[in-house]
Amino acid sequence: MATNPSIITRDLERLIEPTNNVYESVVVISKRARQIASNIKEELNNKLAEFATTVDNLEEVFENREQIEISKFYERMPKPTSTAIEEFFDNKLNFRVRGENEDRQDA
Repeated sequence: MATNPSIITRDLERLIEPTNNVYESVVVISKRARQIASNIKEELNNKLAEFATTVDNLEEVFENREQIEISKFYERMPKPTSTAIEEFFDNKLNFRVRGENEDRQDA
């Protein structure tokens, strides 16, 4: 049985390094993943809204194909969590812990 290629083992020490706390790192990554997911959802909804009509016509079949292609494109995109983890590991995220005055990580 082949494993899913989207399953990647992550180095726990590398995850902890930027924050010195695994839970803080997970919170930073999860908040960024939610931002990415929200942006993707908004972008997809805007593109699909162009196809919203209440009139049935012959062009509907062609528009459905376009909608399907757009949807497939977004389905093939990397998951927001994977993108957020890569950004975190590449030091592309700025974050700070509440109550602290200075950033814990610089981009």
